[in-house]
Amino acid sequence: MIHEDWLSRRYYGGDLPEAAERALHAAALDWNDEAAAEAHIIRALEVAPGRLEVHLGAYKFYFYRHRLAEALPHARACLEEAGRRLKLPADWRRVEMEHADFAGLDGEARLFLFSLLAWGYLLARLDRVEEGRAALSKVAALDPADKLGARALLRVMEQGGADDDDDDEGDSVQP
Repeated sequence: MIHEDWLSRRYYGGDLPEAAERALHAAALDWNDEAAAEAHIIRALEVAPGRLEVHLGAYKFYFYRHRLAEALPHARACLEEAGRRLKLPADWRRVEMEHADFAGLDGEARLFLFSLLAWGYLLARLDRVEEGRAALSKVAALDPADKLGARALLRVMEQGGADDDDDDEGDSVQP
């Protein structure tokens, strides 16, 4: 059966517990059934608490469901784990360009910046605007080429949340 093959595949290099990986795959299969998909995400979190892959999956699930407050702790967990992997200061505010190759945006550095971008975006959307602005400003400082678009998000915030390219349907910039 094609679903069984897909559910059983080892996408994360084999070091994530099989039951957690299967739960993440099942969440994708059940995406249109929010309750079922969430149950799979919760199962993955139970099987592999603290695992980056699982927190990233949970972040994406809650973010794309527009459940931003529930996405926030998972963005934070990703940020903390990415920082540990890079041996960065625990407080992201103390991270400087010389701590990692942020300009190159290789794997771990990109993950850290993406996680900080997500953290800042969520904070801003949850009306914690100054905290969000600080995080997005740090991303902009660490990503001088603005490959992740933090400056665009900061401009949107300065304009009161309206993107210049918004159409009448109210689209907005999102990480």
